[in-house]
Amino acid sequence: MLHNTPLNLSDLPVYQKALEIFALSQNISIYMNHDLSSLKTDGSEDNDIYFSGDIIQQSVSLVPEIMNAELERYTNRKHKHVASLKRLTNKLYKNAYRLEKSNSNGKDFLPILRSELKKFKKLQSSWMLTL
Repeated sequence: MLHNTPLNLSDLPVYQKALEIFALSQNISIYMNHDLSSLKTDGSEDNDIYFSGDIIQQSVSLVPEIMNAELERYTNRKHKHVASLKRLTNKLYKNAYRLEKSNSNGKDFLPILRSELKKFKKLQSSWMLTL
């Protein structure tokens, strides 16, 4: 059985977009942390700070799932990695949407992240057909 796997995984458009999403998520989270890390007047913390960490955690997991799906030999295991990638993408999208409602100047960048995630989902769909 021949595979359409490129010699270098970094040549995959879905892989490249995942790296872009990670970099964008990381920069947005760092920018937002300054606003969200301050305590409120009642001494409590802003719950949205956890979502800013979640977008980094979820975006950092995109690339390994792509790699695992590409390198996996068995179809059912490939599909498990693809399903995991879909779940991560959806969670990342939802958390970006939640952060848009936060009290931070960085929320203006979140529509960009969500737009990139939409592009990623399209790339993901076409990439899945090659597996």
